[in-house]
Amino acid sequence: SFPTLEQLPLWGFDGSSTQQAEGHSSDCVLKPVAVFPDGARTNGVLVMCEVMMPDGKTPHSTNKRATILDDEGAWFGFEQEYFFYKDGRPLGFPASGYPAPQGPYYTGVGYSNVGDIARKMVEEHLDLCLAAGINHEGINAEVAKGQWEFQIFGKGSKKAADEMWMARYLMLRLTEKYGVDIEFHCKPLGDTDWNGSGMHANFSTEYMRTVGGKEYFEALMAAFDKNLMDHIAVYGPDNDKRLTGKHETAPWNKFSYGVADRGASIRVPHSFVNNG
Repeated sequence: SFPTLEQLPLWGFDGSSTQQAEGHSSDCVLKPVAVFPDGARTNGVLVMCEVMMPDGKTPHSTNKRATILDDEGAWFGFEQEYFFYKDGRPLGFPASGYPAPQGPYYTGVGYSNVGDIARKMVEEHLDLCLAAGINHEGINAEVAKGQWEFQIFGKGSKKAADEMWMARYLMLRLTEKYGVDIEFHCKPLGDTDWNGSGMHANFSTEYMRTVGGKEYFEALMAAFDKNLMDHIAVYGPDNDKRLTGKHETAPWNKFSYGVADRGASIRVPHSFVNNG
């Protein structure tokens, strides 16, 4: 039968091999925090774990999940962009130089735009996520050739994050059999006229959904503005290379928001405004 979280024991691993401990005291502890069915195996189970110190109670310094304020009323819709890579370059790129400029690849269809295996992989990944009980909401080819996106919706801060991390794992594991790599770096093609990859986060709080109002929203935006650098510090490395104000991004060091504005830090949909 499928195990409950309470039935799963603490486990251990060699932290010295993952740069999480020294060789003379190498034990780290894995604490199960979420369980998912594994659709790729008969009666398979996937277990999400936090890394703990040897006492099994103290979070390891690399355990960022333990720092999350778990608000069940917070809803998140994550849009994870990434590149398929083959032979050290984006899938579909020639051995030297670049393919035709960006334009036809976004939500593209047909061999010249998306190739012959990308859609097979993203569709298979979708099925694996659904089998795992992950709220996989959609897929699309992205702006650059070889670039794709999947969307995950989750209710609750930790639950939403767990589902995104498990979805990433399933994608990485899946592409092993196709001889393809996944590149999550935010600007893998550097300072060129090719889009980078981000993970846009749609979000709402219970108060926003039930009460809302212009005053609350403007106060929320002011708080984002005040704490911009704190956010950038934990949004991943090298975002100054992606958030340049070009390629549908806002400058990394200047906060802004606007209705349907893809050049803003926070883009407000018309439906949000129309609903008050």
